[in-house]
This record gives sequence, structure tokens and C-alpha cells, in this order.
Amino acid sequence: MGENKRPGLSRHMLIETALRLLDEVGLEGLTVRRLATELGVQSPALYWHIRTKQELLDGMADEIVLAAGMGPPREGESWQEWLMRRAHAYRGSLLAHRDGARVVANAASLSPETVRLFNEELDALVGRGFTPVLALRTIAALTRYINGFVLQEQSERLDSGIAPERLGATLLAALVEGGDPLGLEAFDHGLRALIDGTSVALRGSDPS
Repeated sequence: MGENKRPGLSRHMLIETALRLLDEVGLEGLTVRRLATELGVQSPALYWHIRTKQELLDGMADEIVLAAGMGPPREGESWQEWLMRRAHAYRGSLLAHRDGARVVANAASLSPETVRLFNEELDALVGRGFTPVLALRTIAALTRYINGFVLQEQSERLDSGIAPERLGATLLAALVEGGDPLGLEAFDHGLRALIDGTSVALRGSDPS
């Protein structure tokens, strides 16, 4: 039993160690056997705390999401400012771990605590005049946008091999002027477009 159950081993320790391993070896290299070796136990010891690898990945995703900070707007903070702040924090949390966006995008479930905080965020938007449907669609759209953006940021981008003169004048000028199409400025452009569009949708849902 001493070989299979290390004293002090906990679900939290497994998730924290798995996130550290993720940064070192990436999602493909993260296995239950590798995690057990890192913790100095045999694989069966882990199943006292996690039943499947998917459950481990769900716990890792939950940790990444919660690290961004969830909850309603701060006092005096408009819903637009709040969504901008939350979006930047969420992007930062995904980028903080190698393949972080892939882990979160492939999560099968999140913890009751995350769901509770998500409901608080929806309630906050409803309190600002959103319908429940518009609140849900707004946060879902922003979440998917951020996940997709970071998925591209974290993928290995190879040189297209296309000579600059073959790109076309307009495309080349846009790339020169705008810089990295996956940088912070590009992220903020898409984010503002989503928030501005939400403002239009909110006005359209106002019965007054």
C-alpha cells in the first residue's frame, strides 16, 4: 500500500502537478502514468482521487477558469468595462499554461463552484437590463471567441512560405500596419466588436 498511496496525496495536488507537467510536456505528453511518476506513486494511487483522465482534465480546466477570477462587476464598473476586464483576465489565464485553451475547450464538465459563479455573472447582466437569454448568449459568445483566439495563439504557427510580393498590396499593407494578427490589438478589436454588438442587441431587447 505504501507504494500505491503517498501520504498527503490529494485531488488538488494532482491537478496542480498536472498543470505544471502540462507546461513542460504539453497536452499530448500528459498521461496518468507520467503524472504518477512525477508524484512518486503508482498509477492506481491516483484513482483514489480521479477516476479517469477526462476527470483530471476537467479539474485542470476548472482551475484555469477560476484563476481568471469570476463574479459580478465591481462597484461602479459598467457591464462593458467588466466584460473587457474579464475577457483579458480569461485570455491571460489560458495563455498562462501551455495548451491551456485546448484543455478548457475540451472540458466535459465544470465544478459546482464554477457554475455558481457563472450564475452570479448571468444575474449581474440581468440586473443591468439583459434578458436571461441575451446574458447567456453574450458570455457564451465571448468565451468561444477567447477560446478560439487563444487556440490559434498557442498553436505552432509556421511561415507560410509566401513571398511578400505575392501577398497582394492591400494584405501586405494591412499586415505591416496592423502587426501580428494574433496580438493584443487584434484581440481587442474583436472583443470591442462583440461588446458593441451586444450593446445594439441590448437596446433592441429594451421594451421601452
